[in-house]
Amino acid sequence: MTSDPRPDRAEPRATDAAPAREPGSVPVAFVMPETTFARVFDHGDLAALHASDAVRLLADRPLDPDAPRDALLLAEVEVLVTGWGSPELDARRLDRMPRLRAVAHSAGSVKPVVDDDVWSRGIAVTSSAGANAVPVAEFTVAVIVLAAKRAFATAAALGSASGPVDVEGSWPVVGMHGITVGVVGASRVGRAVIERLRSHDVRVLVSDPYLDDEEAALLGVTAVDLDALAATSDIVTVHAPLLPSTRGLIDRRVIGLLRPGATVVNTARGAILDQDALADRLERGDLAAVLDVTEPELLPSDARLRSTPNTFITPHIAGSLGNELRRLADNAVRETIAFAATGAFTDPIVPDGFAVQA
Repeated sequence: MTSDPRPDRAEPRATDAAPAREPGSVPVAFVMPETTFARVFDHGDLAALHASDAVRLLADRPLDPDAPRDALLLAEVEVLVTGWGSPELDARRLDRMPRLRAVAHSAGSVKPVVDDDVWSRGIAVTSSAGANAVPVAEFTVAVIVLAAKRAFATAAALGSASGPVDVEGSWPVVGMHGITVGVVGASRVGRAVIERLRSHDVRVLVSDPYLDDEEAALLGVTAVDLDALAATSDIVTVHAPLLPSTRGLIDRRVIGLLRPGATVVNTARGAILDQDALADRLERGDLAAVLDVTEPELLPSDARLRSTPNTFITPHIAGSLGNELRRLADNAVRETIAFAATGAFTDPIVPDGFAVQA
């Protein structure tokens, strides 16, 4: 993600404190970098919070949990709105917020923010992962279509070709009709991809240890193990969370099972793929890759994947950017108001589920 403020949105006000509403309203505050606050939230979001009888917004700016000037406001807060770059809510910071009951994260993964102490203190947590899944799924399906049509490879070939480019003769399978798409991970993004693939004439396989046949049938997909998915898919798209169990999940053995002419799409996390093994297979010339994420995220200038054939890399742009950030803000505001009004989030993260989320 980039950190440039959005040019098409007005800057939020920067007053230190908001007028108090009725005594029964729930104190709410933002804790995130100013740059994140300016990118994601605008006047309309602040106005919606101020307009809710259930909310008392403590400040129209982010508070700093480590700054003495914000200590009194932090001592009052009951619902915290966090985002990209928010500090980890460890025991030391939580002690400064003794009344804190809930955290509404205005981005996808909340793991950089939520410490074990959050769960041990019974603090409710939600995130905007569902909202962030929308552009990732849109991007994924778009690149699946383009990859199936060999758009990336033929565009590159045009730069050096002196005559017509033989698209159909250059690859074993060209086009979307009747191909098999393998989805690794029935996560929020994985399910959003599955939903959007229904409008295409493709067969969808899913590999996920938590997906049983009954739920797969409800999704309209076939549940298979990872080996079967790799061996039979024309396009493999990765949507698993990065966990100890998924680091290097797409390893040399799995990459070796991929059929000639297959394409690997990764919009999840770079470390899920064995990049050396992937580079080896790409250098054979019978595999393609579309990578929105790598490990590290900014590849060194001499990284092999920068020069392997049939490789298209984007700088982590699948997630929310520009006007897509509106969904994140809307979700965080909506969940904050819901908790203030009812004492519960509409889409909470539970501790058991947290362990297997991105």
